[in-house]
Amino acid sequence: MCRRTRARQYALQMLYEIDITHNSTEEVIKDFWQNHVGRDTPQDIKDFAEFLTRGVINNLSKINSQISLHSQNWSLDRMTVIDRNILRLASFELIFSQDTPPKVVINEAVELAKKFSGQEAAKFVNGILDKIKEKNR
Repeated sequence: MCRRTRARQYALQMLYEIDITHNSTEEVIKDFWQNHVGRDTPQDIKDFAEFLTRGVINNLSKINSQISLHSQNWSLDRMTVIDRNILRLASFELIFSQDTPPKVVINEAVELAKKFSGQEAAKFVNGILDKIKEKNR
């Protein structure tokens, strides 16, 4: 598995935990590395996962508004926690981080949806992210 793919999976898991527990970002990140993944994770993967997690949380208001704007008939509260956080993660990369091509960001998000949510979620995620990409690139 690609290192950035693995970092995105870790970031998604941390965002999920933050969304469910409402614990602080720093507390979740510290707990995640100590208890879930271990000390053998390469530093570049940790760094990218933390960059993504903090980036989403620090820009949550704008990210949520972009998702809400482009998700017809779906409020954020109606979305599953995992789908909402996949959208947040990919939206952060599309809007704020220009180092990954949009096609790659969307493909990674679709694969996360397939793995952690399901085929219908993958279509849902793809549709919303495509609209966000068009608006922000």
